[in-house]
Amino acid sequence: MQKLEQTLSATVHQTQIRVRGFHVDVYRHVNNARYLEFLEEARWEYFDTAGLTPLLAEAGCGMAVININISYRHSAVFGDDLLIETAFSRIHSRKVEICQSIFLKDTGQPVVQALVTFVAFDQQDNKAVSFPAAILQRFKTLMLHDCIQKNPA
Repeated sequence: MQKLEQTLSATVHQTQIRVRGFHVDVYRHVNNARYLEFLEEARWEYFDTAGLTPLLAEAGCGMAVININISYRHSAVFGDDLLIETAFSRIHSRKVEICQSIFLKDTGQPVVQALVTFVAFDQQDNKAVSFPAAILQRFKTLMLHDCIQKNPA
């Protein structure tokens, strides 16, 4: 399995996180739930870097996670430096899919792969809506096709 940046265009966003003591559990590896936090941190950083956060705020539009498919490939432990790659993979008028992969930075060993699905919602009415055209256009400039690598079991 290769890193997204090696197989796709340069629109993959990268975030680095060092595994700290509070990230590990009694088995001395990163707990499965912590990876969800790592992925969320990387998405927020991506949205900020790509200028999506102010666009969404100005439109009164939010994004709510409705599904996460995650595969755990290898454990990470205290002191590991992780590289998280984030990219849009599918865009629809009312939902988007973002693919994310976590690797050990030093070796490129895959740790986690995830596909996260969001819906758009109106923050004032708190109901599902279509994304505004300007936001959909911004998503499309960031999108990658088929970015989740398939790994035979």
